[in-house]
Amino acid sequence: MRRSEGDDEPRTLPPRARDRVYTAVTRVLAVLLLPVAFVRQPGRARELACGWALRMRFPAEDLTGLTDGARAAFTAARAEALWRHGQLVGLTSGYRDPRVQQRMFEEEVRRSGSVAAARMFVAPPAESNHVKGMALDVRPHEGARWLEAHGARYDLYRIYDNEWWHFEHRPECGGTPPRRLPHPGAAWASRNGGRV
Repeated sequence: MRRSEGDDEPRTLPPRARDRVYTAVTRVLAVLLLPVAFVRQPGRARELACGWALRMRFPAEDLTGLTDGARAAFTAARAEALWRHGQLVGLTSGYRDPRVQQRMFEEEVRRSGSVAAARMFVAPPAESNHVKGMALDVRPHEGARWLEAHGARYDLYRIYDNEWWHFEHRPECGGTPPRRLPHPGAAWASRNGGRV
């Protein structure tokens, strides 16, 4: 996803009627699936039922390729979001193959006109935590806000000012959010004397 620089908060639109319906249907579905999930895995029934319901709501989601820690943290966080707060948290993009990341970077270079400008929005594969399986792009806006407020309990943190949707699993932070960077190229720039 791409937003303009400095767009650090999601644009808040009034919830649409269909969004409220989707949320209600997903919650009801999770409740209906709970007995089956309990038979399957009693200790993880709520998480399992939540995952099944959210898979129906967001059928294109793919959690494969995420590190075990990132997958477990995200799964637990979104179960809490659904069961405790009635909030849906979906995954737009998680793990990316290095070739996919390279293609995205090259497309951004073409679109923006330079490598420096492209780094503001897309990291090359060697620098992307999507390629490492620890980055998550989430949706909708409300889900991202929920994750920003509660994600530290799961070592999930918003990382960039200009990407409200991008979170990373950072267990080494121990519940303390890392300093947020202005954009994906900022870490590389600081290591290279400020040159983006």
